[in-house]
Amino acid sequence: MRSLLKSPLLRQPRWWALTILGSCLGYAVVTLTPLPLGLALVVLAIWLFAAHRFHWGAPPHPHAPKHVWPWSLLPLALWWVYLYLANSFGKVDLGAIYFHLQAGITAHGGVSRISAAILFSLSAIISLVAYTWLVRHDHRWRLWERILVLFLLATNPLLFGITQRGAAIVTEDGEWLDRRYVEPALVDRPAELPNLLVLYLESTERTYSDEERFGDAYDDLEAIGEKGIVFDGVRQLDNTGWTMAGMIASQCGTPLMPAGLLHDRQFEPLEEVVPGLECMGDLLSKEGYNLTYMGGASKEFAGKGLFYRGHGFDTIYGREELVPRMENPDYLNSWGLYDDTLFNFALEEIRKLDAKGAPWGFFALTLTTHPPYGNPARSCQKRQGEFDGEDILYSVECSAWLTRVFLNRLESDGLLDNTLVVVASDHLTMKVSAWDKLIESPRDNTFILIGNGLAPARIQREASTLDLFPTILEGMGFTIDQHRAGLGVSLLSPLRTLVERNGQEEINRRLREEYALQERLWDGLEPQRRQNDESPPEQITETPADEVAGDDASGIP
Repeated sequence: MRSLLKSPLLRQPRWWALTILGSCLGYAVVTLTPLPLGLALVVLAIWLFAAHRFHWGAPPHPHAPKHVWPWSLLPLALWWVYLYLANSFGKVDLGAIYFHLQAGITAHGGVSRISAAILFSLSAIISLVAYTWLVRHDHRWRLWERILVLFLLATNPLLFGITQRGAAIVTEDGEWLDRRYVEPALVDRPAELPNLLVLYLESTERTYSDEERFGDAYDDLEAIGEKGIVFDGVRQLDNTGWTMAGMIASQCGTPLMPAGLLHDRQFEPLEEVVPGLECMGDLLSKEGYNLTYMGGASKEFAGKGLFYRGHGFDTIYGREELVPRMENPDYLNSWGLYDDTLFNFALEEIRKLDAKGAPWGFFALTLTTHPPYGNPARSCQKRQGEFDGEDILYSVECSAWLTRVFLNRLESDGLLDNTLVVVASDHLTMKVSAWDKLIESPRDNTFILIGNGLAPARIQREASTLDLFPTILEGMGFTIDQHRAGLGVSLLSPLRTLVERNGQEEINRRLREEYALQERLWDGLEPQRRQNDESPPEQITETPADEVAGDDASGIP
């Protein structure tokens, strides 16, 4: 060991610096591509070979070292931010970052990500020190690194995304989505109003149903689907890929475009969430529904409590309200309640709602499959064996089984009579242990309707979570205007969805340029620039350029 420490290689700061930089480069390559982790060593080897071949850090004709600060330090630091986000979530969603900063993140449960953030920060600091040493001791790098600055800035997806957020300023048509928005309206009601049970299964996407890739992890949800309508092809649009955005997409029919510069108090927490929209809770509340939301995590995180309070819900339960009622308050994960505890409370609450006689709506959000590893309950470990702490498929199987058991308990107690049951993923999963297999093919969300006289079926449509809103309303027996609500189209109708008409990529492109829909979402929080107007301008529902011959009766392509 002593002789190893005396090795010239280890005593030379040049090779320490170059090895650190090569290791960071290798990690960046495998993080941003589908390449296996082991290839990071190949990248390191190539880097060190080039360093030896070109005498990096020890040029043949050296100049005196200069005490300079590289121009590239800030661009490199920004790349480390992006690497952390890519490592955490797979796909970096800037909309999610903006929204969470405004809506609140203090009650989050991502303890593992805090540890990762500390590790990434330390790695970034070490790499920046190594890079500074290289620039100071190799005059060639002092010349190249100014060009490197431009390259790092131009290729950073984080900065590219930020510039795209400003595209609405110069776009020719920032009202494309808003013209397609239909105000939700219940034209007719069923003779007997059904109850509504909505179960959002955290990140439990339908992609897991592929047995060749994921085995039997999804089998219990397949069994649930045999009793109702299973929808295939429910895609994820931009700004719908995190929990609050997924809930708003499926209950309000729009992507969650963060308030951004429309919010006139940028550094204060939001007081309302999408106040300009009429959502499912608003409609059902007017029909006399008693509405309850229950989730095991804090209702303060990401504005969940604000959203449900502002959109017709009577009762909102989060971690704060449920933990004091637990027999064992220590039986918690980093986010909150395990789902076996949550479902016990949900059963108790639904019994109370059913006893009141009025139609009820109960919305619940699970935690079992929350990335990156999941939070499987003890009852699952008794059934499935010990959890290794990383296998997300273990958690998917646990979530599916707990959901099936919960629905069976409700059914045996007669609590699903005259009830529409909705089982849906809130969004596609972020980066998990099965990530490489998940991204092998197009992915879709779980969406199942059960009960209320719906005959079992399987419907294949190119759709999005925006379409859940009108589909659920029609599944309950309501007649809605044009089979549409918000930007969604009922999948029980023959009308084509926004995705079928325009394609997912085109909608995402339009979303980056949209400003009118963003103003609609946050009407009331934006600067009061219109308050002197006598009346708001009439909404333009169509332009000649939008017309497509031979389209269906809605007239909107």
